[in-house]
Amino acid sequence: MRPAHFEDSSVRIDKLVVGPWENNVFILRSKGTGDAVLIDAANEHELLLEVSRATGVRRVLTTHGHFDHIGAVTAMRDAGIEVGIASADAEMLPSYDFTIPDDEVIRVGDLRLRSILTPGHTAGSTCFLVEGLPILFSGDTLFPGGAGNTKQPGGDFATIIESIDRRLFTLDPDTLVLPGHGLDTTVGTERPNLDEWVERGW
Repeated sequence: MRPAHFEDSSVRIDKLVVGPWENNVFILRSKGTGDAVLIDAANEHELLLEVSRATGVRRVLTTHGHFDHIGAVTAMRDAGIEVGIASADAEMLPSYDFTIPDDEVIRVGDLRLRSILTPGHTAGSTCFLVEGLPILFSGDTLFPGGAGNTKQPGGDFATIIESIDRRLFTLDPDTLVLPGHGLDTTVGTERPNLDEWVERGW
């Protein structure tokens, strides 16, 4: 097995980079119980199914409904793995099993994931905070160096800035941010740059 992307006594997080858009797919696993979830069934469904079988993944949590984040959804559901997404983005999926409301606690064994609705990239963009660590799966809402793209239909720059400012930048500065593409960052690294992002307008 490849080295973990992040690991401590309670959790293991693995990262896969898949598809032509180099999407990050994360597998969050409770070391205490063996329960696991996958963040964004983006692409390369055969690989994701293989990893899911090896790690005990039973559910997929979708950060938002853009095509590059949902390419493996049908194959995962066909394999009996449940797929969830925020209701505002649900119609963007070919199919799904449950919707994820804002501020919902999702249990993964003895871990607790809290959903944080962060509209702006899409209407239903959702981040997932691992309580007690803290680690944030930010989807395409927050990246190193700025907010996610808001040029596509349903995107809104003022809304994503508000989501980041009010819902993400209130988190502990040491919170590790794992985005939907590219490298990790932290809340404390990005927060001082918010005014610059507003100034440049993207």
